[in-house]
Amino acid sequence: MVLLADVVATSAAVAATRSRNAKTSAIADLLSRLDGAEVNPATALLAGELPGGRAGVGWSALSALDVEPASEPALTVTDVAAAVDELRSIRGSGSARRRADALGDLLGRATAREQEFLVRILGGELRQGALEGVVIEAVAAAAGVPTEPVRRAFMLSGQLPVTAEEALRGGEPALAAFHLRVGRPVRPMLASPADDLDSALSGDVSVEYKLDGARIQVHRDGDEVHVYTRTLREITSAVPELVDLVRGLDCRSIVLDGETLALDDSGRPRPFQETMGRFGAQNPREELLHPYFFDCLHLDGADLLDLPLRRRLDALERAAPRHRIPAALSPTAERAAELLDEALAAGHEGVMVKDLDSPYAAGRRGRAWRKVKPEHTLDLVVLAAEWGHGRRRGRLSNLHLGARDPDGGPPIMVGKTFKGLTDELLAWQTAEFLRRETGRDAHTVHVVPDLVVEVELDGVQTSTRYPGGVALRFARVLRYRPDKDAASADTVEAVRAMLPRG
Repeated sequence: MVLLADVVATSAAVAATRSRNAKTSAIADLLSRLDGAEVNPATALLAGELPGGRAGVGWSALSALDVEPASEPALTVTDVAAAVDELRSIRGSGSARRRADALGDLLGRATAREQEFLVRILGGELRQGALEGVVIEAVAAAAGVPTEPVRRAFMLSGQLPVTAEEALRGGEPALAAFHLRVGRPVRPMLASPADDLDSALSGDVSVEYKLDGARIQVHRDGDEVHVYTRTLREITSAVPELVDLVRGLDCRSIVLDGETLALDDSGRPRPFQETMGRFGAQNPREELLHPYFFDCLHLDGADLLDLPLRRRLDALERAAPRHRIPAALSPTAERAAELLDEALAAGHEGVMVKDLDSPYAAGRRGRAWRKVKPEHTLDLVVLAAEWGHGRRRGRLSNLHLGARDPDGGPPIMVGKTFKGLTDELLAWQTAEFLRRETGRDAHTVHVVPDLVVEVELDGVQTSTRYPGGVALRFARVLRYRPDKDAASADTVEAVRAMLPRG
């Protein structure tokens, strides 16, 4: 029987070291001591997540509680999972009071250290996704299997606790049993930045538009269609035009990866916020979304993930030829440069360069997919904000920005900015930050690190001012990215890679 105290101690040990091997070893040691029923909730907790997902508990509810801690640890990980399930089930009249009572009961059974851990995890402060890669390696070590089968099973299941259960229960054969299931989203493949187009054009590649849209994954089985975001959130009911379009394709079953965006009357992309506004809408709005697909992962009963991209593109051409993203296969350097110019002239961000021999590999920013953009931009996590002055008095303005730690630690601060913030954005972020507040001093409000903001910058420079050892130069806010979570933010390594060479 594993106690919550064991998870808390392991989490503290992981936070206390910079060594990825030490983090992996500490988590693997705890995983190896779990019995079957404990693996799922313990894996979630170790990854900084609630067992079963969010429980509808905000910082306001947590900050209002003042519960005397238990003197000795007694809570098990299965106790915590059951309590979270109870919180999740509370609905209807008087639910706020009943939820507060249930929270008080859970925290009253926890020691002071366990209370601190539970409050942070219930409030989302640990839900960064940064530990994902470390936990995958730890699961592999605890199960005595290579890392790659664990990573692949996670890609196909989308659930790390479920993947850990199978790895520890049945090893490689159990992991090999995971397959693409139409209707269950697959974690998306990601791209890494390229310095320029010439450096990205290595080998036999496809060059395609990089749209200023939102990532979508579409699943169809007969007449049943599901649409998911980059973070695997289902948005089917909010995008009926996409559902109707996919139902009209000449196939029985299909899984497509792509982007969608709203266009104006001239065919140019509308502001990104208008596209994202559709994803949260309760009812369809006037702005129609246009899909552009760039990959096909399944077609009429055949899974295509492990086939080279050129074969997946053949399938895409058969199934959805009128909805492919503009692209050129095996282009000359001159044609690739023309395509980049065309994409920019049409109002898009740049181009993607993709290895035509590469399989679909989710969750990693390898060199198989490279993104080429003329502007320097980064997706960073908001850590805190300072109260403004002058016309910004009463608004949270100067953002503290963090990059993702690839070794599973909390985001690493790399700079600040107050530029690019409109009055509308200042009002929005002030309200959002106060809802996410975890603490403050006279000038600064610290927040749950789960909001991703895209910033444009002139470059970076070495600096001892910030923990990342670098500082952003002339950073300005372009937009918030509600389609991304903190696990999708750029790493501190990506920021350091922008340092001048020589």
